[in-house]
Amino acid sequence: MPRSADATLPHRPLRLAGGAAIALAIAALIGTLFWAILHAAAGQAATGPGVDLGDLIYITTLQAVLSTGLSLLAGVALAWALNRLRFHGRGLLIGLFASAIVTPGLVVAFGLLSVWGRAGWLGFAGVPIFGLGGVVAAHVLLDGAFAARILLARLDAIPAARLKTGQSLGLTPWTRFAVIDWPALRGTLPGLAAIIFLLAFTSFPIVLLLGGGPAVQTLEIAIYSAVRLDFNLGLAVQLALIQIALCAVIILASAALAPISASLDRPAEPRWRDAGWARAAQWLVLALALFGFASPLLATLLDGIAGLDSVLAQPAFWNAVWTSLWIGAVSALLTLALALLIATGRAAASSRLARVLLGAPAYAYLAVPAVTLSLGAFILVRDLGIGPVVAAPAVVVIANALLSLPFAMATLAPPVEAIARSRGRLIRSLNLGGWRQFAEIEWPLLARDAGLVVALGFCFSLGDLGVIALFGTQDFTTLPLLMVRALGAYRTHDAASIAALMLVLTIAAFVLLPRLIGRLADART
Repeated sequence: MPRSADATLPHRPLRLAGGAAIALAIAALIGTLFWAILHAAAGQAATGPGVDLGDLIYITTLQAVLSTGLSLLAGVALAWALNRLRFHGRGLLIGLFASAIVTPGLVVAFGLLSVWGRAGWLGFAGVPIFGLGGVVAAHVLLDGAFAARILLARLDAIPAARLKTGQSLGLTPWTRFAVIDWPALRGTLPGLAAIIFLLAFTSFPIVLLLGGGPAVQTLEIAIYSAVRLDFNLGLAVQLALIQIALCAVIILASAALAPISASLDRPAEPRWRDAGWARAAQWLVLALALFGFASPLLATLLDGIAGLDSVLAQPAFWNAVWTSLWIGAVSALLTLALALLIATGRAAASSRLARVLLGAPAYAYLAVPAVTLSLGAFILVRDLGIGPVVAAPAVVVIANALLSLPFAMATLAPPVEAIARSRGRLIRSLNLGGWRQFAEIEWPLLARDAGLVVALGFCFSLGDLGVIALFGTQDFTTLPLLMVRALGAYRTHDAASIAALMLVLTIAAFVLLPRLIGRLADART
């Protein structure tokens, strides 16, 4: 149904034009990179030595399916436990699990090695950490915690009246879950499954570190190897096209699924606690989840202390820190600007079709993952006669901004739409211009969400390896690339210290940036 004119913001043609311009620019950029890949494919060899496309697609899909299924199971169990239990430090624990979305996969993979590897804390257990099991375990730790945070919001949103009715009927814990909890969760699960599948399907650093060689090689790793190691652009292009096609199928299939709420509102106070075996099971689930997620992070921090002095004395480390920080900052601000322009442009559009067309390019990264995007950029700058070293900073910044944009839109679009519905009459009655409308009405309401977008953009950029992997040089290196090089040179203590510093920077940015930007906005109002 069309939105009521009385409930929407005043007509803002400049906002609509700005959002359309950004959407078209992103679509044109993605289209140009796609054209570069197709153009490079013409006349190139269709296959490469030692590459079994069927096996490659099978392994990539298998690890993504296993990761998705186990992540959803873990997420449902953890959300169930957190919804029922109340204890001191619960909010801190929920925040820890929420940070999974920005925790670098490279750090988690290294942490798993520190815990379960041959020389790890629990190495005596003989758990095989390399190969399919290790890759799936790392994905489940990250994506399971992410799923739990989303699903917990759905359980916390169950109306109190429904819970009171169920409690008065004396429902058992299992019946309560089946009758009350499951209907609240099932609408979110398909869309969440699609996101987790795509994240696992396009995973790069985790498979690079834990894959264990050709036996568990994914499309993303094969593309990187074809370009960086063999310089076989024909094979890389073929693999990139296959990956784009498969990701596009998943995205189109998930387009009809229910959207995932971005709400992370504070949960309600306990209203109905389980007892007996259910309560014991909830504590067990919580303990296992905490050990599984926190132990690799703690191991990374503790192992990083040993080589810290050596790393801090290296000029290459400080060069990588500076490069990571400025790229992260610029990428985060660019992500925020793009998301605001597209979100406000969508809110100014009067038709549903226009809003869909404006928002669609923002999710292009889900269909064109980082390594594929980098491949297109690599081919394009080569065809234009621009040296990769010259183009690298701009390519990495833009690619990292596009990487964060889907999450930024999921965070900003709902509140921007809410403002359009709830503040439209006020803005029209005050006759505010476009800038005053944003500065006096919208920004104070959006500041905390904008802070989260900046934090997400910074953290995603800080931990990204897929983009820099093809464009990095000795003089242009980020912390993840420096860590991989340290591992390749068997300097594990240096790699541990770099991983620990990446983890500290990521968690600090994720916690502090939203609060800082929110307080700055509050101080101005």
